[in-house]
Amino acid sequence: MNPRRGVSDRSRWGWGPSASAKKMVVTETDLLATIARDRAAGKTIAFANGCFDLLHVGHVRYLKGAAAEADRLVVAINDDRSVAALKGPGRPILAAADRAELVAGLRGVDYVVVFGDSTVERLLQLLRPDVHCKGTDYTEETVPERAVVAAYGGRTAIVGDPKNHDTRELLARIKRLTATG
Repeated sequence: MNPRRGVSDRSRWGWGPSASAKKMVVTETDLLATIARDRAAGKTIAFANGCFDLLHVGHVRYLKGAAAEADRLVVAINDDRSVAALKGPGRPILAAADRAELVAGLRGVDYVVVFGDSTVERLLQLLRPDVHCKGTDYTEETVPERAVVAAYGGRTAIVGDPKNHDTRELLARIKRLTATG
């Protein structure tokens, strides 16, 4: 049971209905207003980000760890253009709207916003989450946005399991399977 949220881990990490997931995918403007209401109610805010191009267990564990850091979890998802720039030809596999809905469907995720910037620094400065969560492929010292977060008084947390899950490797395995079978 997560005392901050008052729900069991079992119910918290199931899949929610699609209509509910769509309600959690919000614009930056709506997110600012929603977070202001949450803060006025005494809630803390965690922030996680990524491409989430082909959802796998590493993503789920990262978001579960991020959700445990605060009362509300905001997940920022790279738009299609920024995923293509970061990951290369043939990516993203799924469109941003689909990726956002999948991530929003995880019950530990409260809000999802799609962003097109090359980094999340602008969003961090705009939202000022209490904690910025990054995966275990980082250390607190190597998080690129750590200075931005520290400047407004936030903290950085490294969450999730060891980084041995990779979308690129998953795609390579699928390609090998389809080539042989």
